[in-house]
Amino acid sequence: MEYINLGQSGLKVSRLCLGTMNMGSKQWKPWIFDEAQSEPLIRHALESGINFIDLADFYSSGAGEEVVGRVLSRIANRDELVLTTKVGYPIGAGFNNQGHSRKHIMESIDASLKRLGTDYVDIYMLHYFDVNTPIEETWAAMNDIVRSGKARYVGVSTMYTWQLAKILWCCERNGYAKPINMQLQLNCAYREEEREMIPFCRDQGLGVSVFSPLARGLLSCDFNSVRNQTDFFTQEMYADGTSRNVAQSVSHVAQLRELPPAQIAQAWVLSHPGVDCMLVGADSVQQIDSAIAALDTPISADERYELERNYTPCDVINDYTAGKRIARESRAANGLFMDNLTTRNIA
Repeated sequence: MEYINLGQSGLKVSRLCLGTMNMGSKQWKPWIFDEAQSEPLIRHALESGINFIDLADFYSSGAGEEVVGRVLSRIANRDELVLTTKVGYPIGAGFNNQGHSRKHIMESIDASLKRLGTDYVDIYMLHYFDVNTPIEETWAAMNDIVRSGKARYVGVSTMYTWQLAKILWCCERNGYAKPINMQLQLNCAYREEEREMIPFCRDQGLGVSVFSPLARGLLSCDFNSVRNQTDFFTQEMYADGTSRNVAQSVSHVAQLRELPPAQIAQAWVLSHPGVDCMLVGADSVQQIDSAIAALDTPISADERYELERNYTPCDVINDYTAGKRIARESRAANGLFMDNLTTRNIA
């Protein structure tokens, strides 16, 4: 396992981060793992050297934090772990059960700590940018959480670059704790964050951790999996023809290399110069092993072209563009892969 300092902080994290959206209660989504199914995955991740674990209060409406918290209490030393959880999406009832108001943030951190069975989280993150709450109110609350010791650091996720700039400006102006990490979506089928967000994070010293390296399962190329058939977000974000063409290219490269498609897609993410850490949402220990193998999987120039040739610009994926994204067109194959595409049938 490789370890790095996250951003300009002194916090050392594994380059692979265990994502836990698939752990909690099947009442939330049909592809969720319960506690008994989740424990072997968490145990294998820890035994493989992963010390970075990502959660959110939204996952399974809080049950995800409870399940992961109980497992970790049995098998891990809390102080050896880097736990991050997120706040923002609806959980519970009432008008103030979501967003980034001071009321919701302060209530949510206490509820998350109770569910996780810990006195603190290492990174407390905004799940998105709440346009309905003044950023001064939001970040004053986040700063107070750091000062209270309930979180060691703060971070952000899934927003426009100008929104992150507004947060940093607020921190500079008020002397608040700055975010050390931006968690964003990046994969062969979605690369819009390369335009502004990743360069801005590099300039400002934020770490970059990537979720959905497999495009919510699409790039595993198992098109009949329960996740690909039932995850609404997969259909909403990656149902266009270009995304399918990207998946075909991943499958083609994987066949020529005799490797799993997921390993190729993850290797592309991990070799990206703007990426520090990659989240791994695994359904099996073999999928964790595939991500670990991707750390040492080189991508040749021909393979990179094939993986990237289908990509065309698209609307940013966030809460504000849902249901409004445009279809895309792909470029033609070239070089080695042009010849092989005419002779091989890609599943």
